[in-house]
Amino acid sequence: MTDATLDADTLRALQAPIKAKYKDDPNAAVITLRASGEIDEAKIACKVETGRAMAIAGLHPATGGSGAELCSGDMLLEALVACAGVTLKAVSTALGIHLRKGVVRAEGDLDFRGTLGVDKEAPVGFRAIRLTFDLDTDEPEEKIAQLIKLTERYCVIFQTINTKPDLRVAVNRAA
Repeated sequence: MTDATLDADTLRALQAPIKAKYKDDPNAAVITLRASGEIDEAKIACKVETGRAMAIAGLHPATGGSGAELCSGDMLLEALVACAGVTLKAVSTALGIHLRKGVVRAEGDLDFRGTLGVDKEAPVGFRAIRLTFDLDTDEPEEKIAQLIKLTERYCVIFQTINTKPDLRVAVNRAA
């Protein structure tokens, strides 16, 4: 079965046993996702295992990087776009909202003075992120509003950024 043949009934049938399992056993719904990377010995970069390929992240050119490696800030925005796009498609399918085309864009503002320690008052990290959906559809505004509201609600990356999770740091030293 391809995504092109997935309709609302098929999606509900696919997800029904999974939802039932999670209602019966809430612990079964808790899964730990992992990401890992290895520091590059030759340059300021980190090789990240993406599950599909190796991604090498490095310094952004605004902080002295060459631009040859991926910027982790770009990767965060790409993850947001990917998650929001998948969520939008799943929600539109479930609600029977017909989209001829959809484009998801994210852009974020960084003040690199904070990252480089130039100004201790400047924030480290994104100070603003904008997520935009360009949709080609004849659906009424109230359906589109519901689609976006549910996409925001169920997009894992959006919600993680929007509501700060419990975050902990640990250090393990090699023996």
